[in-house]
Amino acid sequence: MAIDCSDLSIARAGRGGPAQRVVDGVTFRVPHGGTLAVMGPTGSGKSSLAAVLAGADEHGLAVVGGSGTVEGVSVRHPGRAHRYLTYYAGYLPQSAGAQLPARLTVAEVIGEPITSRDRRVSPRGLAVRIASLLDEMMLPLGASAKYPYELSAGMRRRVAFARALVLQPRVLIADEPFANMDVEVRKAAREAILRRRRELDMAALVVTNEPEVVKELDADVLVLRGGHPVAYGHGTHDLLWTPSADADHRLVGS
Repeated sequence: MAIDCSDLSIARAGRGGPAQRVVDGVTFRVPHGGTLAVMGPTGSGKSSLAAVLAGADEHGLAVVGGSGTVEGVSVRHPGRAHRYLTYYAGYLPQSAGAQLPARLTVAEVIGEPITSRDRRVSPRGLAVRIASLLDEMMLPLGASAKYPYELSAGMRRRVAFARALVLQPRVLIADEPFANMDVEVRKAAREAILRRRRELDMAALVVTNEPEVVKELDADVLVLRGGHPVAYGHGTHDLLWTPSADADHRLVGS
């Protein structure tokens, strides 16, 4: 199983106050080759869940109950296995495009997950992989020598997307993956996910509130509200809702 969560609870430390639960008792599984879309209103815990599963270093965010594994690595106490977690899981946070290292070129940004692990990597081989990703994300090859501040917000988002894919991850965890993308680029990015799912059996967890994304990725759906799961099923038209969640149906309405 690519992702396996059982009664997973996540808390965020408050500023000078007690930690508050942002995800409470979530259970789901994502098989290899499968896709789960996490939906819900602002503040429902979607992004926190994605960050924890990706092993992101977010201050104050911690697993406080239950269990969760990504490719068999525990997200509660990863220890030295954290390095494997971030290798297996490609992560595209919502603000990824705006947080690219300003002093690195685009090529260095995309290749950094590799070069930070292996200083002896073949420069030629890495350049070929980066060029392939730039092409896949519909970015000009000349962009590789530019710095992030020289690119538009949409182009920076695509650079971050390429970076998340450079290690050929077993799991892609993406928060609003198609933000700031026009129709053609969105189609290319979607195909990048589908192709890896098809050919490499990559699993994906995407945070989105767009029913169209769920349909395009043929995804299962988990709906959160206030950190609690209120619906689960396949697609947005085949969901099993909790009895108190009637008012939340509009969240996934097309």
